[in-house]
Amino acid sequence: MNVIFVAPRFSPAASQMIEAALSLGHVRLCVVAQEPLEALPASMAQRLAGHWRVDDVTDTAQLEWAVQSLAQRHGAIARCFAAFEQAQGPLARVRERLGIPGLPSSAAANFRDKAQMKTVLRAAGIPVARHRVLHSLQDAQAFVREVGYPIVVKPPAGAGARATERLENDEALHRAMQRHAPSPHDPMLAEEFLRGVEHSLETVTLGGTPLWHSITRYAPTPLEVLEHPWIQWTVLLPREHDDPAYDDIRHVGDRALKALGMTTGVSHCEWFRRPDGTLAISEIAARPPGAQMTTMISRAHNFDFVRAWMTLMIDGTFAAPPRQFAVGTAYLRGQGQGRVVGIEGLDVMQRELGELVCDAHIPSVGQVPSGSYEGEGFVMLRHPDTQVVSNALRRVISTVRVHLG
Repeated sequence: MNVIFVAPRFSPAASQMIEAALSLGHVRLCVVAQEPLEALPASMAQRLAGHWRVDDVTDTAQLEWAVQSLAQRHGAIARCFAAFEQAQGPLARVRERLGIPGLPSSAAANFRDKAQMKTVLRAAGIPVARHRVLHSLQDAQAFVREVGYPIVVKPPAGAGARATERLENDEALHRAMQRHAPSPHDPMLAEEFLRGVEHSLETVTLGGTPLWHSITRYAPTPLEVLEHPWIQWTVLLPREHDDPAYDDIRHVGDRALKALGMTTGVSHCEWFRRPDGTLAISEIAARPPGAQMTTMISRAHNFDFVRAWMTLMIDGTFAAPPRQFAVGTAYLRGQGQGRVVGIEGLDVMQRELGELVCDAHIPSVGQVPSGSYEGEGFVMLRHPDTQVVSNALRRVISTVRVHLG
């Protein structure tokens, strides 16, 4: 079976996905990327059936040229997909033009355009944040009159919390509108600010039917993390993912995926539990989650979730063993400015929590800050008791400090 996987660069996450696909013995894997084949480890590169470099994996014409060229060299392409959110729409259009099965372009547009997504969800009766597409300062002022401050503004085709801002007053609104200058050709998306505890819902869907769910809880929210570069944050994946307390979001999440047109794949939904107990969906992506969450799921179930995703996308099958552990990740973020000059608290963490650590990336002295909300490193913890993991996460972020200078 000829399969094409698309990735902008051979990042650690993309390389892990490529390795997972290569482990499926019946797959002849080709890769389309913006990097040359030499950027991929030789042990992986030599097992690829083909590689095609393009300048931009989000350009439909370049993708179509790459897929057609690989098909001419290697035969008919059975599957063509990516985890990179920005490539979902272009890939869907290429698949439709070339007769390759996969998520339809109409559904890809629903997931990619966050304003369109919320319009579709609201029409289906799904609780979502109120929103408005902004073409001008006047649009923004009208939205504020409707929902009040604070509001959140972001690009309509943003990914996760990136490029997202919270605006608290008129002065901040005017500065943001001057900086971004929204127009009919380059709009912004405004949303009401959702209060409460933020979570994610991961769903495995096959042929439009949800098969499996996972839940995580963020502390604090990713937006707060972006606003405060010094905050070290955590994600907790509880062992009790089938707890009745989550029945409402599983039901609402399934309805949301049906409304958006999900077919086969893993989706990542970010949602809030409001102070009054109700829920609201922030946004949904038709891709696996980032921020080490696929590894967390793997550790919770003692299996390879990335390989299971590849099997789902290629063969249309999915199986996961029962969840045996709660897993949590603490993201280590540098304090100050400059490069990493030291890390304190590692000895205390190792002494108190070492037996819980299942994965870690500890920053090294001299390391350049990532500039990402994931920070300079992470510590992942695992235990059968969710409360033990929750307590340990708080201990990590209060003990370990990454100093910049």
